[in-house]
Amino acid sequence: MAVAHSNGGSISKHLDNGKYVRYTAEQVEALERVYMECPKPSSMRRQQLIRECPILANIEPKQIKVWFQNRRCREKQRKESSRLQAVNRKLSAMNKLLMEENDRLQKQVSQLVTENGHMRQQLQTVPSVTTDLSCESAVTPQHSLRDANNPAGLLSIAEETLAEFLSKATGTAVDWVQMPGMKPGPDSVGIFAISHSCSGVAARACGLVSLEPTKIVEILKDRPAWFRDCRRHEVYTMLPTGNGGTIELLYTQIYAPTTLAPARDFWTLRYTTSLDSGSIVVCERSLSGSGAGPHAAASAQFVRGEMLPSGYLVRPCDGGGSIIHIVDHLNLQAWTVPEVLRPLYESSKVVAQKMTIAALRYIRQIAQETSGEVIYGMGRQPAVLRTFSHRLSRGFNDAINGFSDDGWSVMNCDGSEDVIVAVNSAKNLVSTSDLSLVGGILCAKASMLLQNVPPAVLVRFLREHRSEWADFSVDAYSAASLKGSSYAYPEMRPTRFTGNQIMMPLGQTIEHEEMLEVIRLEGHPFGQEDTFMSRDIHLLQLCSGVDENAVGACSELVFAPIDEMFPDDAPLLPSGFRIIPLDSKSGVVQDTITTNRTLDLASSLEVGPATNHAANDSSSCYNMRSVLTIAFQFPYENNQPDSVATMARQYVRSVVSSVQRVSTAISPSGMSLTSGSTVSSGAPEAQTLANWICHSHRYQLGTDLLSSDSVGGDTLLKNLWHHPDAILCCSLKSLPVFIFANQAGLDMLETTLVALQDITLDKIFDDTGRKAFNSEFSKIMQQGFAYLPGGICMSTMGRHVAFEQAVAWKVLAADESTVHCLAFSFVNWSFV
Repeated sequence: MAVAHSNGGSISKHLDNGKYVRYTAEQVEALERVYMECPKPSSMRRQQLIRECPILANIEPKQIKVWFQNRRCREKQRKESSRLQAVNRKLSAMNKLLMEENDRLQKQVSQLVTENGHMRQQLQTVPSVTTDLSCESAVTPQHSLRDANNPAGLLSIAEETLAEFLSKATGTAVDWVQMPGMKPGPDSVGIFAISHSCSGVAARACGLVSLEPTKIVEILKDRPAWFRDCRRHEVYTMLPTGNGGTIELLYTQIYAPTTLAPARDFWTLRYTTSLDSGSIVVCERSLSGSGAGPHAAASAQFVRGEMLPSGYLVRPCDGGGSIIHIVDHLNLQAWTVPEVLRPLYESSKVVAQKMTIAALRYIRQIAQETSGEVIYGMGRQPAVLRTFSHRLSRGFNDAINGFSDDGWSVMNCDGSEDVIVAVNSAKNLVSTSDLSLVGGILCAKASMLLQNVPPAVLVRFLREHRSEWADFSVDAYSAASLKGSSYAYPEMRPTRFTGNQIMMPLGQTIEHEEMLEVIRLEGHPFGQEDTFMSRDIHLLQLCSGVDENAVGACSELVFAPIDEMFPDDAPLLPSGFRIIPLDSKSGVVQDTITTNRTLDLASSLEVGPATNHAANDSSSCYNMRSVLTIAFQFPYENNQPDSVATMARQYVRSVVSSVQRVSTAISPSGMSLTSGSTVSSGAPEAQTLANWICHSHRYQLGTDLLSSDSVGGDTLLKNLWHHPDAILCCSLKSLPVFIFANQAGLDMLETTLVALQDITLDKIFDDTGRKAFNSEFSKIMQQGFAYLPGGICMSTMGRHVAFEQAVAWKVLAADESTVHCLAFSFVNWSFV
């Protein structure tokens, strides 16, 4: 007898007889098993199902088809209902947060009005009282070590810390203002605010996370897991309290972000307790005394910072999840760093990005990974990829700071070196693939101040155009050393970089502020005997801070050579760049520059709106300053530290030079090949140079280089840029270098405008071409031009280029008496 099955939605309509078909529980169970394996079975699979399941023998294939259609429809409706319920819960929680924030602001307004009236009354009666009260309110309570010698004293400090923290998290103890560029909304991570006119620097965050309060507290208390700048976080004392809470004494070390400043450490008390409402509170504050803590001797390399009452308030949310309030309030002792860096240590926006927002983002990332919403590449588990990101970041911080207790020592530095070289003979790298050893690690590092260079734009350029600054042979040396290769520096086999880099993404955070990827650099040997042997290099790369709208965010590009098999325990030797924005001289970070501004310098030759973008960019980031820190690590064998140190110092200097050139090019106020800008330092404007090239060609050769409709200005510049012949200009120096090339010229040399200035004239000609040019040079200077016979020249990638004819002529300045440079036009060129 047929039995109705209401739970599985068991009613399906027969299309032929118009009657409902009721399935038994056994039939529904059999169909559900097939649905779990294949939600949309084919006609053959449905017929096979009827044959294999006797209990379905009396069901027609069309009825089976309808059942699966209905089942898919119900599943889709269920998912949509769950999604809408989750959105509704989030909106309700966000609405609750906004209402609480509105109440807090109203209380703050009322408090300010009351204080204003009180101050007015005092000013009219006893003026001296105002001074006394203001001085008293400015004093921060200090807790000496004497209070920490007994549990009663610690509990008193803990209860006071709890009250002060709650007044900041939900009250009006701090004058909070909205974080620039972080507007609250249903799609935002949370509500973010920074302090205004308070002692130290402070930031606050409120958000909804789909995790239970105890899990969130566990994550937040593990500070090194989410705070990348945390070097050490140790609990030295743990005491239970009568109310079920715990008191801990912590010692924390924080990395310095640059080589120009010392690191920070903190000696704090942390109090964890539960409130009557069911919320969990973790609050923390510093204990006074610069020498306090368990590492008095080791703290010589650190500056003792002060943590004012800070912490986390985690409240359970109706319908699941939790509402989190995070407050970070620090005094980083800005007076201990050079004046140029003080804005970094006096900026609440930096604290918000590095600590407060980072904590909330990390928790949300864990929540999404737990729910299965995040998918990563190459079959890696999220925890493994997070470990790789953490190792890259920590290794890079270790290289920048070079702590002596890690085994680092500076080599031959008298304080005047622009590049610092440190060596660590205690840190041997062991490769689990072949158990090879290296003698130690050497790090070359430098810091520099950048003016009017958007950090996000520069990092994107460095990531996408590695060939503009990197030396493939140095990458090959580092990779070979980690593999224990016999081709170690300086006897490496020469390898030619093809210029191709392939990016293979591994994963990225939910807001795409950080991405982890594998980079493959394609290389080929010069020797014929190794033609079939791969010389590709693989790098594990971490890129962050590419969003130009993130105010106060640090931009980083950190990478390390890896084996192509990429085991989970692969040894990593991170190197890279860190760019930290500083507040402008006016004390306010300027609004973001145009986000769509191209990184391809050549495209700025296009006329029209691009010109206005450059002008707008220049005004929008005027006085924008940032600090660039570069650190490159190299393994070495026991008998090679001096030679590797020389190589490392020269390489970092070349990288610094390349970055400076790139920075000048991408700076809105620097070099840009648009109207009204310069090609290089001391060079004429791009349009002026184009006029000189074309006018000199007509003056010297008697013919027009361009068509007659290119009368001048933007049209002439654009037509010269798109001319089919390769047109290049080189300086008139003892060692001529190229200063300009059109698109065809760049294609022929296989280079870019940025790298063009490193190419000398003699490098592109073979012996026959150099002899032909030298024999005609005097004729060029006397007659003004000369025709060079067809021949072969070389691109920067080592490829042969054949040309039918070349014309060389003098480029005269506006006065027609001064020779500015030499121009070449290679006609009908092609790769051999």
